[in-house]
Amino acid sequence: MPALRSEQAGDVLRITMSRPELRNAFDAALIQELTEAFSAVGEDVRAVVLAGAGPSFSAGADVEWMRAAVELSYEENVADARRLRKMLETIDSCPSPVIARVQGHALGGGCGLVACSDIVVAAPDTQFAFSEVKLGIIPAVISPFALAKIGPSSARRYFLTGERFGPATALRIGLVHEVSADLDEVVERILGELRTAGPEAVRHAKKLVLERPDGLGTERRIAQRRTSDEGQEGLRAFIEKRHPSWASRSSS
Repeated sequence: MPALRSEQAGDVLRITMSRPELRNAFDAALIQELTEAFSAVGEDVRAVVLAGAGPSFSAGADVEWMRAAVELSYEENVADARRLRKMLETIDSCPSPVIARVQGHALGGGCGLVACSDIVVAAPDTQFAFSEVKLGIIPAVISPFALAKIGPSSARRYFLTGERFGPATALRIGLVHEVSADLDEVVERILGELRTAGPEAVRHAKKLVLERPDGLGTERRIAQRRTSDEGQEGLRAFIEKRHPSWASRSSS
């Protein structure tokens, strides 16, 4: 059975990990399917909602996959890690905003998925952990994405201890943006906000965060957006006190 469900309704693509009996733990198949799904996100997608079926978002690495990894050579381990890195980079650089809908557990690589997402909504009972040190390894491949989210100070604690922490801590350190018992209501509200923003502007805003251009680069980017068709429409709509054309588009 596929480890992933990918369903597009209108301008929203919902990608759901579907290994609930294994708490959506990673194996080679799920890593490949996630890479392919995010690589295929089209320009007609205003947002991607990443979720996990069942009681947990993702509990990290699958036990059987880890058992097989014990026997891998150094070179085989490098190749294995490279596939995980490619998956994380594909999610992180997805042109459309990625909203993570998180519940239950987000452990190890599951925390890496959270760190790669642009907007993260978590249930009140969610448990997070960069738990790799508990297994005698380190959160190496997910570290660039996690450090970009939580910073070195929080990483110095949670990378080193591998301890579990709840959504209040995740919110405080910047891993999570909102905590709610009604995840779907919050996700829909965020989707509504995204639909009032210029579709191209949202994609360029994400690139701005990821690429962090210098001063000259920022001058050129704002000039490009102001002179673009979308920028002209947005500015004129503001001056004329009307909704821009994209805000009235149907989501279906």
